[in-house]
Amino acid sequence: MPIVQPVTESAFPKRLSLFMILTLSIALLSSGCGGGGNSGSGTPPTPTPTPIAAGEWTWMSGSNTPSAGGVYVAVNGGAPTVPGARIGAVSWADSSGNFWLFGGVGFDSAGTDGELNDLWEYNHTNPLREWTWISGSETANAVGVYGTQGVAGTSNVPGARQGAVSWADSSGNFWLFGGDGYGSTGGGGLLNDLWKFSPGTKEWTWISGSETANAVGVYGTQGVAGTSNVPGARIGAVSWADSSGNLWLFGGAANGYLNDLWEFNPTNKQWKWISGSNAANAIGVYGTQGVAAASNVPGGRDYAVSWIDSSGNLWLFGGQNQNSYFNDLWNFNPSIGKWTWVSGNSYTDGPGSYGTQGTASAGNLPGARYNAVAWIDSSGHLWLFGGGGFPGLGNFGYLNDLWRYQP
Repeated sequence: MPIVQPVTESAFPKRLSLFMILTLSIALLSSGCGGGGNSGSGTPPTPTPTPIAAGEWTWMSGSNTPSAGGVYVAVNGGAPTVPGARIGAVSWADSSGNFWLFGGVGFDSAGTDGELNDLWEYNHTNPLREWTWISGSETANAVGVYGTQGVAGTSNVPGARQGAVSWADSSGNFWLFGGDGYGSTGGGGLLNDLWKFSPGTKEWTWISGSETANAVGVYGTQGVAGTSNVPGARIGAVSWADSSGNLWLFGGAANGYLNDLWEFNPTNKQWKWISGSNAANAIGVYGTQGVAAASNVPGGRDYAVSWIDSSGNLWLFGGQNQNSYFNDLWNFNPSIGKWTWVSGNSYTDGPGSYGTQGTASAGNLPGARYNAVAWIDSSGHLWLFGGGGFPGLGNFGYLNDLWRYQP
């Protein structure tokens, strides 16, 4: 599955460039990845730690040439272990500060491009600052090994994929859902499997969903959890994890664009359909700006961005639907079960209104976009960077604007 081949909109958009789900920490570590596969060409030796000066970047790992294959087993005197170049992966950070990376689409140990299911850990506090290959295959397009649902196993592993979503819970477990890739058989497609990985035992557990591709959703009764409920297969969804340990999922693409909101309770292992439609391509219901209402709901979309604030409210911005792009900002309050349209346009492809740099204004507004990245700071500000969209009227391109929003 070459990474240079686009997917038609009639199937689903992979939107591989700038995929939002890579966190800043992993992006910084892998931004230089590329080069000569296992030969070590263009690959630096493991760096000796040096003091970090303020305002300076440090190249920590990976190659300085493009399209490098992964090095899964270090050779004495050769290149250190390192993931291959890739995009569309997911990431976590554990309680010890180590960085974790899974999957995506890129280059395996032989330099072959395809979808990946390798799991890596990077220990940036160890003096050697090493990558460790934890699980998964060193060859592209590997199928999953599901084992028994709900039972951890040393041989269990999700199939290769890109465009999944991820969470980390309060117990330090990593969670993975869906994406485009491989189930338990060789036929690729969209996935709806939910997995848990325990860094302590280094074992995967298949929790929910199908082990075959392109499974449809089972919605059940809205607002009621059920053992048979499960979101359908999709790519490009967004996610949140709340303070109670529940996992939240919104939208994505699967033969159309979705606006369903789901909650997963890891304790009883049940999904609950909370809001939105059980059919694709539902339009948004904006209501009155700033006013929560039971009928309000964002329209179907993929590759939006998300935040969760200190009060447990879920925030959603932007995304795209059939090459039409959003700049609407939404807030979902789980305690009342209602969406609020907070700001932005109720139509697509709206241009940005930048105002004066560094000065907040009610008239300021980021342009419509998809595939941006987002953070929330210790003061509760929402931050937004880049993506593909509209800085001005009718002027689509890749963006590098940084925005801050005060809820």
